[in-house]
Amino acid sequence: MMPHHPFKIEICVEGIDGLVAAQQAGADRVELCASLLEGGLTPSLGVVREALRVGTIPFHVIIRPRGGDFLYSELEFASMIEDVKAMRDLGVVGVVIGCLTADGEIDEARTKALVDAARPMKVTCHRAFDMTRDYRAAIEALVRAGVDRVLTSGQRDTAVEGIDILKDTAAIADGRIVVMACGALDQGNIAQVRRATGVDEMHFAALKTLKSGMAFRNPHVGMGGTAIEREYEITVTDEDAVRATIAAAKAA
Repeated sequence: MMPHHPFKIEICVEGIDGLVAAQQAGADRVELCASLLEGGLTPSLGVVREALRVGTIPFHVIIRPRGGDFLYSELEFASMIEDVKAMRDLGVVGVVIGCLTADGEIDEARTKALVDAARPMKVTCHRAFDMTRDYRAAIEALVRAGVDRVLTSGQRDTAVEGIDILKDTAAIADGRIVVMACGALDQGNIAQVRRATGVDEMHFAALKTLKSGMAFRNPHVGMGGTAIEREYEITVTDEDAVRATIAAAKAA
């Protein structure tokens, strides 16, 4: 199956250093997040402003007020609308959103409201899509709401496991919405997934853990309920891994 849109690679990063590493490694675009340990949350305005200053490639900002599910309260949804407007006013080129109903469908009304607030920015639906009960119906709902792109692992933990659904999703989309595959993609499997599915774009995070540079470490205090060891580790984007995975994808 031939893709309907120019092939692109998006890298999911946490913060400014991740953006710089991704663009130096040859990424086409970045999804800019905070807290990848929770699957990505909305970064601060300061981070976004600095990204606009140093970025040489486009980046899309995730609009996700908390971890957990994608069933939001009225106040949470109101904050998402305000975050979208703030990104638009700053001159960001795209946002990444996702809202579901309690019965596992795309919340079409809220999705349309976010799309309307975002324009002229591009809008991607993130992996909330993978938590829907019927991916075929979800694609149609996103198309009706005006969403430009959907990020999906084929409703499985990994893209390799979700290959059949990814292929079917791309066929159903039929160019009406960009289908961007994700899910544990790396140098060893990204070409296989690209060839098998015919998706338009691919998305991955290439992360490595570094030890903290802190010389003094208080053994009696841990922040945020995490293990104390985690206080002295930093997760960063691995520029070499990004470069190698992009090369493998483009060679497919």
